Amino acid sequence: MRGKHSAGLLLFRRTDDGLEVLLGHMGGPFFARRDAGAWTVPKGEYEADETPWAAARREFQEELGLLPPDGQALPLGEVTQTNGKVVTAWAIEADLDPASVVPGTFEMEWPPKSGRRQEFPELDRVEWLGLDRARTLIVKAQGEFLDRLAEHSS
Repeated sequence: MRGKHSAGLLLFRRTDDGLEVLLGHMGGPFFARRDAGAWTVPKGEYEADETPWAAARREFQEELGLLPPDGQALPLGEVTQTNGKVVTAWAIEADLDPASVVPGTFEMEWPPKSGRRQEFPELDRVEWLGLDRARTLIVKAQGEFLDRLAEHSS
């Protein structure tokens, strides 16, 4: 396994207005003022000794603070982001109250070269978004996951 690999779970639900997906806005200072391109499938990196499916479930729990839902998992395949990271995702039909999310955190030096370490949420908010709106906000390469979900659900 070369390069960085991430895996995640994309929750979706059916509404009167069509499909909605649960996306998270990336936390931390780099994304604080960004919307477009700052939303993602809840996901995280894994090493060669872990399967992508196990990593997707573990990362869902780490990023959202909730157990991943049971249900039929629809493989959405892989995409390669512009940074070279390969992301594998599955979609699961489930409902979740965004207010119940307790995001995991990460620590980094901030401001840069200050010597101060600060803690930030992995995802600073999560929202249910219709597919059209989600496409305008999600990390560009991950938009392919939305297309594959829509194709499968039509």
